[in-house]
Amino acid sequence: MKLLVVDDSSTMRRIIKNTLQRLGYEDILEGENGLEAWQVLDTTEDVKVLITDWNMPEMNGLELVKKVRADPRYGEIPIIMVTTEGGKAEVITALKAGVNNYIVKPFTPQVLKEKLEVVLGVNE
Repeated sequence: MKLLVVDDSSTMRRIIKNTLQRLGYEDILEGENGLEAWQVLDTTEDVKVLITDWNMPEMNGLELVKKVRADPRYGEIPIIMVTTEGGKAEVITALKAGVNNYIVKPFTPQVLKEKLEVVLGVNE
């Protein structure tokens, strides 16, 4: 299963990627902003989950979510936003844009595991 991790911080991408690998996910793609993520989506088949930061240069996470949701090819991809933006207004904005789940940094591996299981429909 391919997962796409998007964050302008290489350290945060590595943390998320290492956590996902410990959870058993091996096929992990990366992008450092929304434009890179869009190029990956456009050139890669079968991305099953998008995990994105909000605050990034070029194209931010919210713009990426809106673009993904507007494209019928990707409308069903579960999206988890991982961000420092933890205010209620930001969460509502992200959910309205089409985010399936939301994680506020810093987070534990257990939180990422639980949110991923929810969007994938595991253990329901």
